[in-house]
Amino acid sequence: MLRYLPNSLTFLRLLLALPLGWLILREQYALALATGVLAGLSDALDGFAARRLDALTRLGAILDPIADKTLITVTFVCLAAVELAPWYLAVAVIARDLVIVIGAACYYHIIGPVEFAASGLSKSNMFIQISYCVLVLLSQVVANIPPQLIVFGSAVVLFLAAASGFDYVMSWTIKALDSRKNREQGDDSN
Repeated sequence: MLRYLPNSLTFLRLLLALPLGWLILREQYALALATGVLAGLSDALDGFAARRLDALTRLGAILDPIADKTLITVTFVCLAAVELAPWYLAVAVIARDLVIVIGAACYYHIIGPVEFAASGLSKSNMFIQISYCVLVLLSQVVANIPPQLIVFGSAVVLFLAAASGFDYVMSWTIKALDSRKNREQGDDSN
């Protein structure tokens, strides 16, 4: 029964995207912050439980980034909709993820199966995005957060979204070229 706990926590995180977005749009920021923290805890716990219970599954490996990206997308779009975050930032975050998904789909159709692992830069990007969302929501609950901190956070989110997106494009381009080169060398030896 415990083997299903990690995937259940991941699925819970995926489901939390709807109430989180709804609470932000309703400007119920304290509840939105609590929902976001709960989602963050489920993210930490699902990975820990999967490793601890030796319950790493293909479904979990697929569902985890989908849950993360769904939460981030919903949060950024809703924060932009209520004018707590700039639209260009929401677009940049979403565009980065779309480039990665489209690139992975192209790689799969042209080269073959994709073994996807998040880079260190990508993990930093996700951490910064989550921290930024928490900071923006917190600034609506706690009055003494300087607005300059949010502006600085926006700049960091934008920079890391661009840098990590570029990193993925370059690393997967190199993998594709290496794969093509190896394939051509294999054909020449026949």
